[in-house]
Amino acid sequence: MDEPIRDSRTLVIQLRDRIAELIRQDGLRPGDKLPTEAQLTQRFHISRPALREALKLLEQDDIIYVEHGRGRFVSAMSAVQVDRPITVFESVTDMARHYGYKPVNKVLSICEENPPALVAEKLRLEADARVIRIERLRLHEDEPILYCIDYVPRAIIPTKLYDIDWSGSLLNLLEQYRNRPRMSAATVSSVMLPDEAIHRHDLRDFGPALLIAETCFNAAGEPVNYALDYHRGSHFTFSLVRK
Repeated sequence: MDEPIRDSRTLVIQLRDRIAELIRQDGLRPGDKLPTEAQLTQRFHISRPALREALKLLEQDDIIYVEHGRGRFVSAMSAVQVDRPITVFESVTDMARHYGYKPVNKVLSICEENPPALVAEKLRLEADARVIRIERLRLHEDEPILYCIDYVPRAIIPTKLYDIDWSGSLLNLLEQYRNRPRMSAATVSSVMLPDEAIHRHDLRDFGPALLIAETCFNAAGEPVNYALDYHRGSHFTFSLVRK
């Protein structure tokens, strides 16, 4: 029997990964039936609502499919092995942990400002709206692996900036204000860090980066975060599946 799920990753995301691992470990092939909800809840010691959310994620990733009245089945996509699908939506910290890193978040700067034109467009802001700009660095064993800039509409978080711990998960923070991101639209490009960041924070050794520019949306489809995440090219690779 599997051990209960108890770690810092989001419960549903971890459960999704555990079920995907179960498919591989048990040798389930495309077309095979997945264990029932009752069997999975007993195996993972998890609530049925959390299980159903994890199964929805697997269905969205085309790892499983549903035949109403018959159950859930392993799809052909399960046979395609990728190390890290770039389509997975999760926090930067969770993503880094998946790679085996133990990231430490360093807050470099926090401010309220008028948004740059691109940010205002991505967040669909009114002309006089303000944003919170959060600049952070993720380190693994004192080595920088991620440089991140996040923009959040000021209207979402009206609390005084100095009363908030910005070193934790931004997704969890937004959830406290009932605006947790649920999905995103992103672009990926190969770049160098901005010169200002390199010189201001002594990041000359960072090297080429994979920049994921991402607009995150809440459950109502409203943009709540525009993120620029520079993944150190020597430390990250992403995979994708075309279908």
